[in-house]
Amino acid sequence: MPIPDYQSLMLPVLRLAAEGEKRVADVEDRIADDLGLTTEEREELLPSGRQRVLHNRIHWAKFYMSKAGLIASPARGRFVATDAGKALLAQNPERVDVKLLLKRPEFREFYKSSNSAGTEPDGTQGEIENRALDSTSVTPEEQIEAAYQAVVAALRADLLDRIGQNTPAFFEGLIVDLLVAMGYGGSHKSAAAQLGRSGDGGVDGVVNEDRLGLDRVYVQAKRYAATNSIGRPDVQAFVGSLVGLGATKGVFVTTSTFSPQARDFVKHLSQRVILIDGRQLADLMIEHGVGVRVSRAIEFKRLDEDFFAEE
Repeated sequence: MPIPDYQSLMLPVLRLAAEGEKRVADVEDRIADDLGLTTEEREELLPSGRQRVLHNRIHWAKFYMSKAGLIASPARGRFVATDAGKALLAQNPERVDVKLLLKRPEFREFYKSSNSAGTEPDGTQGEIENRALDSTSVTPEEQIEAAYQAVVAALRADLLDRIGQNTPAFFEGLIVDLLVAMGYGGSHKSAAAQLGRSGDGGVDGVVNEDRLGLDRVYVQAKRYAATNSIGRPDVQAFVGSLVGLGATKGVFVTTSTFSPQARDFVKHLSQRVILIDGRQLADLMIEHGVGVRVSRAIEFKRLDEDFFAEE
């Protein structure tokens, strides 16, 4: 089953907290067991790959209930239900969510200040509740992740569009820049010299895999429209060229896509052949800072538990 949203997790978290002091890890295991989550679901990560989805949602459920006075933190890394939390459970609520928490003055004040960004400090109760209902089921971090992925998707599309507008020579230079940024070729000059050598039968160039030139990687680059998928015959011709050159490593780069047959073909070769399609190419450019620049850096900070620890 899919992992419940953080508001749906509030009641289970509160019930476990009413048993006594708990840690998020303990609660996470109990809830995962109760829900019958698979190993894959338990280990599912946010798009950033830095935190598990279930852990993140339990954390935010706990955090919001603490702001409503339902949960307290008696010790570092631990939490427990307060008398108010236990009193709420005694009423046998069917669900605990942001709308319910807004009935508590301390949470209403917190929610109003955190969502108005200081622009509407005197928002009415109705306005605050409407914001709560509009605040979907995802946690703030998931909203940030989704927004970031949307920006990256737009940038990826812009990169491929601009590559298509430039000349083939520009595309070759772009591949050189990317390979050097990734640590291949030793230097921009030597990488350009290697890649600039016209090869035989489908090899556009060769680049040193390391600065000492202990091994070399043969490169094929095709600047195609997104609708022009590269099939197995093109990849097979490239592999044939590698065999003729006695090469063991090759990279086939395109601005379009590879067919499933082409991708399946390279899985069973004695040579190591990597296929990089347009999406992967754009992602590598973004990751290594080729053709992009930072327009704005946003820093998020967390509480430093070590700072507040008293020996």
